[in-house]
Amino acid sequence: MPIPAAIASPAEIYRFNSDFLVKMVKDLSPEEWLRRPNEKSNHIAWIVGHVIWSRKMLVGRLGTEWSQPWLGAFARGGKCEDEAAYPSPAALMDAWRELSGILASTLEGVSEEALAEPSTKGPPSTDGKVSGVVNFMAIHETYHVGQASYLRGWLGHKGLMG
Repeated sequence: MPIPAAIASPAEIYRFNSDFLVKMVKDLSPEEWLRRPNEKSNHIAWIVGHVIWSRKMLVGRLGTEWSQPWLGAFARGGKCEDEAAYPSPAALMDAWRELSGILASTLEGVSEEALAEPSTKGPPSTDGKVSGVVNFMAIHETYHVGQASYLRGWLGHKGLMG
């Protein structure tokens, strides 16, 4: 089933972010996942966990359930806490890959009618509808993937773009 036109652009952004994040973290050490520039910044493990949490919330809004027991640590408004509370980089990336496939399938299967429903709660909507939530969440995710990419450079790794 083709992706509805109202979400074709964010669906492509999610696909790009899925692949980009995998490439971005593949050569980081477990210690680098937990380093942060200062106590007010998040580390890559928290950022990756948060975008997983965000994707889980999005697929749930579109009717697909998926979860991990550790997701609450990465909820909106959550703070970066003691590193021992976080899943390993391998567990985070296994969840990312699994959920990326689920998100792609969910976006392919969502109906035009469901996307046209009014968005009455939760994250902002770019058009007042569920389709606008899908769009906004792609922007939100890209913002956080950019943060992780910046941290990759801060850690001394070569950038993946340009």
